[in-house]
Amino acid sequence: MLTPLPAFSDNYIWMLHDGLTAWVVDPGDAAPVLAALQSQGLALGGILVTHHHADHVGGIQALRHVLRGPVFGPARERIPGPFTPLHDGDVVELLGLSFRVIDVPGHTAGHIAYAQQGVAPDPLLFCGDTLFSAGCGRLFEGTPAQMSHSLARLDALPAATRVCCTHEYTLSNLKFAAAVEPDNIDVLNHTRHCQALRQNGQPTLPSSLALERRINPFLRCSEATVVAAARRQGANNYSDNASDNDSGEAVAVLAALREWKNRF
Repeated sequence: MLTPLPAFSDNYIWMLHDGLTAWVVDPGDAAPVLAALQSQGLALGGILVTHHHADHVGGIQALRHVLRGPVFGPARERIPGPFTPLHDGDVVELLGLSFRVIDVPGHTAGHIAYAQQGVAPDPLLFCGDTLFSAGCGRLFEGTPAQMSHSLARLDALPAATRVCCTHEYTLSNLKFAAAVEPDNIDVLNHTRHCQALRQNGQPTLPSSLALERRINPFLRCSEATVVAAARRQGANNYSDNASDNDSGEAVAVLAALREWKNRF
């Protein structure tokens, strides 16, 4: 079972369990995890970490006393130790499931994601702060070219993939998406759906890649409407080291969108 545990003002710590053992993703705060373990009678089998920011790792040490397994995290970032460092292409097995590690730099320099492998009708993706519903993470340590490549790698996953990002930013992101594509009916419809969810105290996540391809401007950087909106924000002023014109334009569009979103 997959459960988002609310933390801080807008974080989610994802918990995956089989009724006996739980794994958690990006536990920035130990309290929600400990409460869930106790209330459901679960043992903490392990921890997955996507990147080093405090709101994703701050609860790890306070969970050590109940932890019965490893902490996995990105090899190129400082994670509270001890932890098992992971590289692109590594595979993590947990609760009978297999997850492939994908390097997704951009938000941070060594950010990773975990994509479920094997036969599954709706595979899981734990993507931290790289891909959000209708948005993407700020570029604190990486470049637009890196983020563009990282998002393309995630976008290559199956359409039914469940996007388990770690912040409840969906409505804010949809407001921006509507500014980018005011005539995108999928954005308008999903906004109404998410407003109803939030009014009832429900999370808007997980999303799906199929949905994100319709509503997320950062996955739509080749769409004519998105390109036109980005150009109005100065996309032609950006350059990158991409090897072909199509990739270069996509990076320029993403860079313009990200800077626009930063001040939106």
